[in-house]
Amino acid sequence: MNILGIDIGGTGIKGAPVDLESGKLLHERHRIDTPKPATPDAVADVVKTIVEHFGGGDRVGITFPGIVKNGVTRSAANVDKGWVDLDAAKHFVKKLGLPVTVVNDADAAGVAEVHFGAGRNVPGVVLMVTLGTGIGSALFLNGNLVPNTELGHIEVRGKDAEKRASERVREQKELSWKRWGANVGEYLGRLDALFSPDLFIIGGGVCKKADKFFPFLKKFTAVPILPAQLQNDAGIVGAALLAQHIAG
Repeated sequence: MNILGIDIGGTGIKGAPVDLESGKLLHERHRIDTPKPATPDAVADVVKTIVEHFGGGDRVGITFPGIVKNGVTRSAANVDKGWVDLDAAKHFVKKLGLPVTVVNDADAAGVAEVHFGAGRNVPGVVLMVTLGTGIGSALFLNGNLVPNTELGHIEVRGKDAEKRASERVREQKELSWKRWGANVGEYLGRLDALFSPDLFIIGGGVCKKADKFFPFLKKFTAVPILPAQLQNDAGIVGAALLAQHIAG
């Protein structure tokens, strides 16, 4: 079965067909900037362009940066409010003419890391945090996902954590790696106090630069911290995996 993974982010939408045995992309991913405003119709048009770039497929897994329950998007922190309570799965099926699975973006990235990456065969509580336009989270117990945790909205110093520790905040405020690393570390320390994880995995494009900020995280928590092995492809791979799983 030819399954494509499409990862919708606040700044870019990217996708590729995925080899579900290895977790590798079958072709170089294709990326298009997220439209402004990121309305359901505008985003669906971009997703269609990406699917057509690869000549279609049998099924498409699509991530969304917010809560997703049974294909319905329940929140929209970093995209247009028109997504709130939209049956996104039906919306994409109508646009693409293909079977579609829609899942939370951080959950998809976490599933990929637990199957193929830093969380593989790790028992206990694994907590993945994705640092990008916002902060996503994926919580696992013995490899089983607890969906839609949205822990980027936990309050730290009176603010949503993602308003202090997202990659976008680092760029916009031109924070040093040390200053931003302290913000991320303080956030992880808060998660440690609440969930007592056995492992943190840090995802998002910035995990390619883990050496620049990981040293500043460790004074806030004794929990092991690893960068995502699939890096910024994790969402694509996880979306395809979940599409296969739901398809049976």
